[in-house]
Amino acid sequence: METVALQKGFDIYSIRNLFPILQREVKGKPLVYLDNAATSQKPSVVIDALTNYYSGYNANIHRGIHTLAEEATAAFEDTRETVRRFIGASSTEEIIFTRGTTEGINLVASSWGRANLQTGDEIIISTLEHHSNIVPWQMIAAEKGAVLKVVPVTEEGEFMYEAFEQMLSAKTKFVSLVHASNALGVINPVKKVIDAAHALGALVLIDGAQSSVHLDINVQELNCDFFAFSGHKIYGPTGVGVLYGKRAVLEAMPPYQGGGEMIREVSFSGTTYNELPYKFEAGTPNIADVIALKAALDFISGLGKSSLAEHEHSLLTYATAQLKAIPGLKIIGDIEHKVSVISFIIEGIHPQDIGILLDNQGIAVRTGHHCTQPLMHRLGIPGTSRASFAVYNTLEEIDALVKGLLKVKKMLG
Repeated sequence: METVALQKGFDIYSIRNLFPILQREVKGKPLVYLDNAATSQKPSVVIDALTNYYSGYNANIHRGIHTLAEEATAAFEDTRETVRRFIGASSTEEIIFTRGTTEGINLVASSWGRANLQTGDEIIISTLEHHSNIVPWQMIAAEKGAVLKVVPVTEEGEFMYEAFEQMLSAKTKFVSLVHASNALGVINPVKKVIDAAHALGALVLIDGAQSSVHLDINVQELNCDFFAFSGHKIYGPTGVGVLYGKRAVLEAMPPYQGGGEMIREVSFSGTTYNELPYKFEAGTPNIADVIALKAALDFISGLGKSSLAEHEHSLLTYATAQLKAIPGLKIIGDIEHKVSVISFIIEGIHPQDIGILLDNQGIAVRTGHHCTQPLMHRLGIPGTSRASFAVYNTLEEIDALVKGLLKVKKMLG
């Protein structure tokens, strides 16, 4: 089969060699890893960054005056500047390191929500949301007496913008919306949502857990108030993420947690808080993984987002056509405007059985509700099987998936 070229003179098989795990076998078969929406694999440069920190300059950051502390601090803050460029923020003071998208959303819901929401205020989310963009808002709404409103989706899983417009009112104080659905790949019209919400004075958070790796992100052009994403979905380590917030909004918010680093001065009579972004980074941070996140972002930038997008679109187009040719298989969220995620069901076969039998063939997909139970309920299904593609996936791997599914059908169909 013809190689899918990422750019002139550079092909996918060269990239695959940069990911050590792709050389292994699973149950005697070559690994076909198609679970990238859950977490991506890591290139050697990311693994090396972790090793180099722990073996070369492991030390706690800031405040230390010895050489190792200064080296670790410099590397840590270099990542902050890399993130700023990667998402187009105006200042490193707007870049807060978290454990991931989930913590970023919880930080905003707890800090901004507790300080600003009042009884009867309204928060808008959508049916497409991951549980991490539902539960924090349910919790703060219950605490403050606010009302949570949910934008419906079509039968195909598309965000119903007109319904959103009708929900907006003077009571709307906050909108929190996923950029690209982890379950279906659907890309939401976030710029239109942000502009409409701002016209009524509401703030907007964008969940970028899926979009950050697939789409060009410029938070200033989007004009969102917050943007959250995770390192482990963008070829980086687990346990680290980013929350972007507009400086003026962050300045007005109280700290999320108390402890070291987030203070300026502590006495038993009272405490004053540190400047941004440290006000929201209590305690010793995940230093090694923050440093390794820079290597992941540099890896993506070096390849070029446009090249990645072109390759992933080729995979998505090819996989969609091939899967549709399988009798009894239905793609859920079969729309044009989406990232490289395909969710599907096969008539008469449970998704979990599909996942187990594919794993026996060395093929890793995700099965279940994908932490989007309300969406599955809306679509009238218990869950799906999901294949999600990354920079290192190939057309041959899609052929292996199709062959595997045909074998599943033969066994269980």
